[in-house]
Amino acid sequence: MLTQPQRDEMIACIARLPVQLEALVHDLSPEQLTTHYLPNEWSVAQNVHHLADSHMNSFIRLKLILTEDHPTLKPYDQDAWAVRADADNLAIQSSLGLLQGLHRRWVTLFESLQEREWSRTGLHPENGEVSVEDLLRGYADHGEGHLDQITRTLAAQG
Repeated sequence: MLTQPQRDEMIACIARLPVQLEALVHDLSPEQLTTHYLPNEWSVAQNVHHLADSHMNSFIRLKLILTEDHPTLKPYDQDAWAVRADADNLAIQSSLGLLQGLHRRWVTLFESLQEREWSRTGLHPENGEVSVEDLLRGYADHGEGHLDQITRTLAAQG
């Protein structure tokens, strides 16, 4: 079990992500956003849209865990989602705006939880048992990982 200060830091990490992401991508050209500078890696734009897709899924999984008794959490094929028109050709502003609002709601929900709610669980068919605390830990790290991936992608442009 995480301590409250550990949870607070992870919640703060989730709260910061939209601002950090916006700062990282706001001055990029369309070419910088859509070029695959690293082999087998998504473009910057695909990363931004993926963050919106993934974090929406996690938010819904959190709500399911909090409101249902041990729900099944639906997986999705992130690579298939990344090449759909809304993630491959759409301007990133739609996903940046979505992340701002979503993260405000997500942080509010995490901050409202009672101690007993942190251990509630759902079943993910691919990942097994998932608790509310697992979602917090995983998605604080997830955002940081994609900020790093975008930074590496931009560094590779030479």
